[in-house]
Amino acid sequence: QLQLVESGGGLVQPGGSLILSCAASGFTLDSYAIGWFRQAPGKEREGVSCISRSGSSRNYEDSVKGRFTISRDNAKNTVHLQMSSLKPEDTAVYYCAAYRTPFQSMCLMTDKFHNYWGQGTQVTVSS
Repeated sequence: QLQLVESGGGLVQPGGSLILSCAASGFTLDSYAIGWFRQAPGKEREGVSCISRSGSSRNYEDSVKGRFTISRDNAKNTVHLQMSSLKPEDTAVYYCAAYRTPFQSMCLMTDKFHNYWGQGTQVTVSS
């Protein structure tokens, strides 16, 4: 069974840091581009970041540029989202998602392209 599982969420103070992890089981991630998405209460889901199959291409939503870093370890079948300088407006449920692609060096933050989704992990930024 193909599955993505996120971990690493929690409660953090403004200015703090968290590292989210996304682990795949039932398939190998090296044929997939990976995206991180988030959904805050009362808001639509939005793309936060994505990373290409090779890891050479990484994209970020404007509000997280310079604060979030996406990375992947295909040997360990995991993807990470390092978040720093967190703000209350980063509070949301964070999801990782994957789509199979023949392209090594591009990724998309459009959720409709992603076939596999994790269950989400809650990130709360509050003092």
